[in-house]
Amino acid sequence: MTAHTPRAVYRYGTWTLAPDREPDAEPVTYAMQCAVCEDRSDALEDPADAQAWTFRHAGRHPSHHTYREVITRPWRAWMA
Repeated sequence: MTAHTPRAVYRYGTWTLAPDREPDAEPVTYAMQCAVCEDRSDALEDPADAQAWTFRHAGRHPSHHTYREVITRPWRAWMA
């Protein structure tokens, strides 16, 4: 008996990739992450709300000075 392996079918053509701006697209979200302890804010639609998290976090952890912004932007791919 031979084992069956999964197979994939690829469609060749010219693909386009762009940010998803359809009415049902997920929202762009922003989060801030502490680069010291890796703790992070919730993913929020307003970047200012996410950035405000850093001040609360820094207030609780005065030695945590470095942060990174994490942006989640939905994209769509389609064949032209």
